[in-house]
Amino acid sequence: MTLTEWGSLSNLAFASATVVYVLAFVAHTVEWAIARQVSAVEQPRAEPVPVAAGAPQPPAAGGATETPPAAPERFDVFGRIGLSLTVLAFCIHLLGVVARGMAAERVPWGNMFEFNTSGALAVSGAYLVAVRLFRIRWAGLLVTGFVSAVLAVSMLVPSLYVAPGALVPALHSYWLVIHVAAAAVSGGAFAVGAAISVLYLLRERAELRAEEAGAPDGPGGVVGRMPGAAYLDRVAFRVHAFAFPLWTFGVLVAGPIWAEYAWGRYWGWDPKETWAFITWVVYAAYLHARATAGWQGRRAAYLALAAFATFLFNYVGINLFASGLHSYAGL
Repeated sequence: MTLTEWGSLSNLAFASATVVYVLAFVAHTVEWAIARQVSAVEQPRAEPVPVAAGAPQPPAAGGATETPPAAPERFDVFGRIGLSLTVLAFCIHLLGVVARGMAAERVPWGNMFEFNTSGALAVSGAYLVAVRLFRIRWAGLLVTGFVSAVLAVSMLVPSLYVAPGALVPALHSYWLVIHVAAAAVSGGAFAVGAAISVLYLLRERAELRAEEAGAPDGPGGVVGRMPGAAYLDRVAFRVHAFAFPLWTFGVLVAGPIWAEYAWGRYWGWDPKETWAFITWVVYAAYLHARATAGWQGRRAAYLALAAFATFLFNYVGINLFASGLHSYAGL
């Protein structure tokens, strides 16, 4: 294939992946809607009626002798469809990133468009790994919505799309691969950790309300189908604990080494560098508070979301409102 054909394949794959991610988002939206509807119409179980030994059991409603399939299976089907579509979208997305690299004859991390597409791939991949390890499929609504939005904006906004081309001189270093790969993987994990923190806050609030209402079966509604708040809190911590060392290495080790190679200094308090360090400080505070101060639950979740907000500002806001040596970059 020619370089032009690789570029066309890449654009087609990105567009197709966006459509499939949107379909996955719709499936997860239906999953949430059906789960909410099912919980709204569910009635509390009646107390069992004492029956004398040897007496016939009362017939089921409508004369049926077997209980019909449980209604919640319907939303589980849509959840599985959403997850399957996410896997398909990830494969198509990966093809797009690889084809982009083939078209540019380099790693596809040379401009904001390429950082967006590769970073969104990292978020999707981190989510699929987390689903496999921790069974947190309910985060699919947030993840697919976020990834499809990033891809759609990257493809549709003319100022973001850049045709495959050569790197600027400062990017000609193998430290580019190390620095950006570590930052992208950790950023994907941070995004998944933020999604799990949101789920935790929803579940924790529902559990408190159920406790205040004296509900013996716990919270109802959509959040009643999610894992318990304590479990989500632990999973969020594990995801962040995995991502933080990678971010530390990518931003505070590989990044300065690359900066010395490209610009002759290790650290210059460029806006990107400054906010990358701020992000590191907030995530370090989150992990330190969890490990030493015993911060768990709601306070830890809010701090994790604040840290992710600094990450997003560094990723997007600095490019829009500031200028510096990283003006061509997305990370």
